[in-house]
Amino acid sequence: MAEFADFHIGLDLGQSADYTALAVIQRVPTYNPETGKHSVALHLRHLERFALKTPYTDIADYVRALLTGSPFTDNVRDGFRIRKARTELIVDKTGVGVAVTDLLKEKGLPHIAVTITGLGQKVIRHSRREYSVPKQDLVSALEVAFHTGILKVAKGLEGWPKLREELLNFRRKQNKITAHISYEAWRESDHDDLVLAAALACWKATYKRKGTTRTRALSAEQAYRKYGLL
Repeated sequence: MAEFADFHIGLDLGQSADYTALAVIQRVPTYNPETGKHSVALHLRHLERFALKTPYTDIADYVRALLTGSPFTDNVRDGFRIRKARTELIVDKTGVGVAVTDLLKEKGLPHIAVTITGLGQKVIRHSRREYSVPKQDLVSALEVAFHTGILKVAKGLEGWPKLREELLNFRRKQNKITAHISYEAWRESDHDDLVLAAALACWKATYKRKGTTRTRALSAEQAYRKYGLL
């Protein structure tokens, strides 16, 4: 049986003019006594945007300090046993390349490196810790989790208003011939760092190696209104 991480941390590393952002999603086992079924909910626990031009060394040190504290080092209940929590750090290496991911390794931060690809591509698993993933798959994983109510946002979560704004500023663009969907911000000045950080964490928390389930998604605004997030 595959072992799932309890915490998924998405880290979108910005370049000089872009923000670096971090998102923490926790997998929480659930049980419905009426149906007798076990399931999993995702809780968005933390969002953070670093100041522009924050050195990658400082970011790596911050993430390492974060991961060596609670709740990432706490014990969790797994059925009838108690064990240490498991954490996965998922990093977007598209813009920063190998140098920064090597820095993370030097800092003692094992991670899963994701190269974001474009329209019409498929998820490629290069190794246990390296993937190429279409942007559509990443954003869809986040949208579907919101739309179906699997992903819960803590009331008063700092950073949520900015993430919601980024999501609403995203444009879903469909090619009329191929029916493929791509995503981009409405304006060049719009940021997507929080979206990508949360999407990286959510994608890995829900990814199935045999392929992802295609789900018809609502528009972002419809979903937020449906689940009371607006």
